[in-house]
Amino acid sequence: MTSVALLPTTMVGSYPRPAWFTHQLAGRDIWDAFKQRAHQEAFEDAVRTVLKDQEQAGLDLLTDGQMWFDDYVGGIGSFVWYWFERIRGFEPFKRPHPQALSGQTPDYETDRWLEWGASAVVSEVGRGPLHLADLWKIAQRNTDRPVKMCVGAGPINLGFHVHYEYYRDQRELAYALAPIFNAELRDLVEAGCRQIQLDDLGAWLPLLTGDLTDARWVVDVVNRTVEGVEAEVSWHFCYGNSRGNPTPNALFGRRDYRALMAELYAANVREFALDCAIRDMRDVESLVDLPPEKRVAVGVIDVRTTWVETPGMVADRIRRALDVVPPEQLTLTTDCGMKHLPRFNAWSKLKALTRGAAQVRAELG
Repeated sequence: MTSVALLPTTMVGSYPRPAWFTHQLAGRDIWDAFKQRAHQEAFEDAVRTVLKDQEQAGLDLLTDGQMWFDDYVGGIGSFVWYWFERIRGFEPFKRPHPQALSGQTPDYETDRWLEWGASAVVSEVGRGPLHLADLWKIAQRNTDRPVKMCVGAGPINLGFHVHYEYYRDQRELAYALAPIFNAELRDLVEAGCRQIQLDDLGAWLPLLTGDLTDARWVVDVVNRTVEGVEAEVSWHFCYGNSRGNPTPNALFGRRDYRALMAELYAANVREFALDCAIRDMRDVESLVDLPPEKRVAVGVIDVRTTWVETPGMVADRIRRALDVVPPEQLTLTTDCGMKHLPRFNAWSKLKALTRGAAQVRAELG
């Protein structure tokens, strides 16, 4: 995965913006926004800054912190809106979320869905000015360490947050989006990117529908998304920044994680990136069937709290993972993105991650 042979460290993707970086793309093409020299300079300075935070924390594989995510809704910025605003066929306007309109959402959760909002797919989707390769090049030229490009929300994931006025359902939309994402990934590889993270929580769809066979079309969409992409692809699907806590929700506490993973192993990706820290590593046992040719990036940092783990706590979590996953197949990461955290807090968590990893590396010799 990187030049570090044993227990390489990384983070999932997003990172808190520096306080002084207040520019917003607001739906514009980056090269339209960057006509303002102040915006372009501030953007690259922000990318350089978050890369330096990761370097100083000691991460092996870096990200650009997704400084191209605007300060939108849902706690993680424009995770869905970057794509809705730039892929043809989507409305760029915020409508009420279907979940809030379903009549099945408890009133104490409705406001969260209304804040998140949704788009509508109103015509055939087509490629737009996403410019992922350009964004990756900006990051990579500002560090000597490898930068992975984090791409998402992916084609299945986007379908959770739309009103369907053109396509029949989430499945039809996902298949239509897969070639668009595939073209972006191929452009990334052509630009020199060799590490790509696909962020698509559509992996959990079979648990939401109660039909494990849905995993087959989910995997098929992912395979179409990564087809011909000559890079190491990691598929990240946490339980979600807002729903991944150990309280009752749509997914937590079900006993079919292992069965679902058995279906998802058919995906043509090198690695799966999963959140485990938030639930005290209780799901890691489900990885006992991990195929020998696959890797897993296990979340050992809980990003849903501002409490900073000690290196010793991180080391204990790593040891729990090593009870199930061989060290040569294990990457260490955060549970999810950290855009919503205070920057000093996120930086401290990354330091705890790398120091805990160093402890366990020393034990393994």
